[in-house]
Amino acid sequence: MSLYIQLFLFMLLRTVFNTAYRMVYPFLNVFARGLGMELSALSALVGLRAFLGIGAPLVSSLADQRGRKFGMLAGIALFGTGMAAVALFPSPLTFGIALLSGLIGKYLFDPSMQAYLGDRIAYAQRGLALAVTEVGWSLAFLLGIPLMSWLIARFGWQAPFPTLLFAAVLMFLTITLLISDHDPHHHPADHPWAYFGHVLRDPPTLAAISIALWASAANELVNLIFGVWLEDTFQMQILALGAASAVIGLSELSGEGLVALVTDRIGKPRALQLGLIGNVLASLALPWLGRTPGGALTGLFLFYITFEYVMVSHVPLMTEMRPNARATTMAFNLSGHSIGRALGAFLSAWMYMRWGFQRITLIAALFNLFALLALTQVQASKRV
Repeated sequence: MSLYIQLFLFMLLRTVFNTAYRMVYPFLNVFARGLGMELSALSALVGLRAFLGIGAPLVSSLADQRGRKFGMLAGIALFGTGMAAVALFPSPLTFGIALLSGLIGKYLFDPSMQAYLGDRIAYAQRGLALAVTEVGWSLAFLLGIPLMSWLIARFGWQAPFPTLLFAAVLMFLTITLLISDHDPHHHPADHPWAYFGHVLRDPPTLAAISIALWASAANELVNLIFGVWLEDTFQMQILALGAASAVIGLSELSGEGLVALVTDRIGKPRALQLGLIGNVLASLALPWLGRTPGGALTGLFLFYITFEYVMVSHVPLMTEMRPNARATTMAFNLSGHSIGRALGAFLSAWMYMRWGFQRITLIAALFNLFALLALTQVQASKRV
């Protein structure tokens, strides 16, 4: 099958994963009310989800050991199990199971897919190719979340889960048919610890991973609370929050488009630098713009387009940091994201309830400055 067709299908598959992952953010209040939980308790559960993602290398290294197809199929199977739990037995316990198994499934699928493409696509063109698959991140907010909001408004908070379960079954069948069992591009090693050593003993790779940590922490501070902020400030309802999510999805799609057009031409480190500076400025401008509903959505658009430009430029850079342990490197990168998201999730609601939204955006800007410092270490290595 053509690589172009595979890229398109990977984009659709990631849209499903990312819709399930991201829908908790705009509907945090909705899920909390439906489950009979306090907002702070559900926020902490989301933080725990992110924290457990630190263990991503322990499962994602399977793609370096057992092959890329095995990693992708195992991830889809875990994802479907979590969706089935809530679809059949909706409760706080099964919702927590869905959050965690969905995360592990995503953290199996994503590095396996990225390593599969990294094995086959030259670094000079990899920014464009991976940007196509990253469109699934923005489509989650542009299409997936509005669909989930319609399902929730019509059938109740638990309605998205049967739909996502059906999508997981289709995903499993797609990968089974799409990817060959024979993989001449990858030669597995016997033990995962060999791969871990390649990453953990390499300071430039660790610095590159920390970029994901700080940028994700900055994003999660805003990401977790923006729906609550819009609801508190402008009394936005469920369908309006879905529309706000679509605006964010459009901004992310624009960011991915910029990566596809620009990043391979100017270089991944320079693209990251520009994106991080842009996100600092957007963070500082967000409270000032957020005095009206239109201004708030404009501010969120700028915040998310710059963050997405950072993240999508960062992925191809990471695929070249340790080519001899590509899937494991990408898994450690996801661990960096998870630590950052856990940090942001545990701080976000606590800071919002005590100091309001402006303090959150100031800390987000500071975290991005830390990411810029880490980038200087990567550039000094002259590896990418």
